[in-house]
Amino acid sequence: MMTHHTLPQPDTEASRHSARLAELIRNEILAHGPIPFSRYMELCLYAPGLGYYSAGARKFGAEGDFVTSPELGSVFAIAVADAVTPVLSQLGPDAVFFELGGGSGAFAEAALRRFAERDALPGSYALLEPSADLRERQQARLQQLPEALYRRVRWLDGPLQHDWHGVLFANEVIDALPTPRFVIRAGEVHEEHVALDDDARLTSTSRVADALLSAAVRHLERALGRPFGEGYRSEVLPQLPYWIQAVAGGLRRGAMLFVDYGYPRSEFYLPERDQGTLVCHYRHRAHGDPFFLPGLQDVTAFVDFTALAEAGVGAGFDFSGYCSQASFLIGNGLAGQLTAMQTLSEADHYQRALEVKRLTLPGEMGERFQAIGFERDVDFSPAFALGDLSHRL
Repeated sequence: MMTHHTLPQPDTEASRHSARLAELIRNEILAHGPIPFSRYMELCLYAPGLGYYSAGARKFGAEGDFVTSPELGSVFAIAVADAVTPVLSQLGPDAVFFELGGGSGAFAEAALRRFAERDALPGSYALLEPSADLRERQQARLQQLPEALYRRVRWLDGPLQHDWHGVLFANEVIDALPTPRFVIRAGEVHEEHVALDDDARLTSTSRVADALLSAAVRHLERALGRPFGEGYRSEVLPQLPYWIQAVAGGLRRGAMLFVDYGYPRSEFYLPERDQGTLVCHYRHRAHGDPFFLPGLQDVTAFVDFTALAEAGVGAGFDFSGYCSQASFLIGNGLAGQLTAMQTLSEADHYQRALEVKRLTLPGEMGERFQAIGFERDVDFSPAFALGDLSHRL
């Protein structure tokens, strides 16, 4: 992983933007003392008008900092639509498809077209997008859809609190939840904080963890059957069960599907992974310095899929299945898409083949990204029939 010394430098306007956010963070530290790393991450990503996801910088695609599966093309969205179509059929014409995030709107566009092809359009397609800039881009893109599709789309300001039935979908959302980081000092759980050094630069420090974080770390040690060693540093989301309950809102019948990069718990907290999983993305380069250009880079942590499974079941849902992204796509109609590719032009066939490779090859997104599902009074388990990995949770 490269150091920030080898990363490309931003232009003057972007540098000023980052400096404004850094000043906001410094002022909070000066006013209240060192802040938890989770608070620092929250400001970096979501500070109004300045955070990475709340400001207007381009994030996705060749011009941005990373590429998500839906931005590669339509293959991913078509497979997800095919996977959830049986659930929507069980729920009837008033079902809601609820997408958290939404990126550029590429997923929504391809999924709506596929639902229409399958005669499985949900009653409404709801998008919860915290970024005003991305919401505008989604609206501009989806307005190009046929009117019969676009009129089903609505943007939300928060989760659906009233009773609803449908499918909740989140791709690369949990990795961007502001996460506490812990470190073991003399056998005691400490929480990583962000402070200022003598030159007013951002730096890491640690303080004794509160009861919630300490209990979460001790729970991990009991589950793993071993204590963490001295100096072991990693991430944990004790708030994940509450987050799942919040985003599901009033979901009374339906399914939830999460796709993200991560590991089952036994691999997430390997002894040799003693500096955690935090990773930053800047202009398609990954590095480990969260203090580099605040507001201009993505700051994420891998997902503990065992914790996600526990949180989903704890929220009152049944576990549907867990598999790699490659297995999920292959098990949900990828072969049919490959067959349909034969009718494409040579150039389009080549691009689609590259897309499939990136989505499925182990060295690309195929194994590093995984899918996990939950259900309530529907059967979502067939979507995970191929390559089941639930024994690893």
